[in-house]
This record gives sequence, structure tokens and C-alpha cells, in this order.
Amino acid sequence: MKQRILILFLSAFIISCSSKPDLPVVENVDLDKYMGTWYEIAALPVSAKKKCTCNKIDFELADDKSYIRIIESCIKKEKQGAILGKAFVDENSGNAKWKVEHFWPFSDDLFIISLANDYSWYMSGNPNRKELSIYSRTEALSDSLYNDLIKQAADLSFDTSRIVKVVHNCK
Repeated sequence: MKQRILILFLSAFIISCSSKPDLPVVENVDLDKYMGTWYEIAALPVSAKKKCTCNKIDFELADDKSYIRIIESCIKKEKQGAILGKAFVDENSGNAKWKVEHFWPFSDDLFIISLANDYSWYMSGNPNRKELSIYSRTEALSDSLYNDLIKQAADLSFDTSRIVKVVHNCK
């Protein structure tokens, strides 16, 4: 049993240390402008959000600015739920690369790969191309903008055939 656990941890360590394909990020993110509430418009499905509606995410810079507090929420089976997390920003990336931690000691890379000049929408993804989300300050995006973002994601080698739009019938 101990040997199986050791093999599992070593495998996870080796996978986490392996090189990841390059994923371009935006040049600079003004964290003060970025903070606040964002509505998830569409995403590659992840098990934690299965059958969720009204998905949103709130970012708040910690008082000492050492991390960002994250509250991801949605409605599932007619009940509001939330997941708390922290993001640690790589300042050498123009604030566009984050390590997100929902359950210590595990973290995941999150890269901001597209961002509106007015901070009205953004698209983020993981370098392994298994996570992708499109967010907006409102509950909807124009079809043309949405289609442009899906094309950009496809050009970056994300499997856009699996992207699911989020239902926002939250009232």
C-alpha cells in the first residue's frame, strides 16, 4: 500500500515538473482594474462546475497585496454554492500568469490570454489546454465577440468543440 502511494505521489510530481507548451498571455494586467465580479460566459467543462448555472467569480486583492482572494460561485440543484481560493501573481509576467490554489498544497496555472482594453471581458486558460474560460462584467457577450474569442482559443490549440455556454437565468 505504501509503495502505491509513493508511486502515485512521484507520478504527480513528475507530471507537474514536465514542460508545458507555451501559451501566450496579455502584456499587462492592471490588478486594480481587474478586481471585482466577473460572469462566466463559457468554459471547457470541469467536474466541479458540472450542472452549474449563474457561474461567477469575484477577485479581491489582499490588504498586503501578496495574493488575490477568489470566490467562485454558481447555482447547482437550486442551491447557491461557492469555492474559495487564492491566486499568487507572477509579477514578472505583467500580472498575467497566476498560480491558483483552491486546496493547499495543490495549485494550478491560470494564464490571462485575452483581455478587453476596458476590462469588460477576458479569457483565461491553462497551459495544458484543459481549462479555458470566457468571462464578462455582464451576463452576456455579443455573438460576434464570443465567436472571435472561440476562434482565438481554437488558434491556441484549445478543443473548442467541448466549450459549454453558461446559463444565466439567475433572477
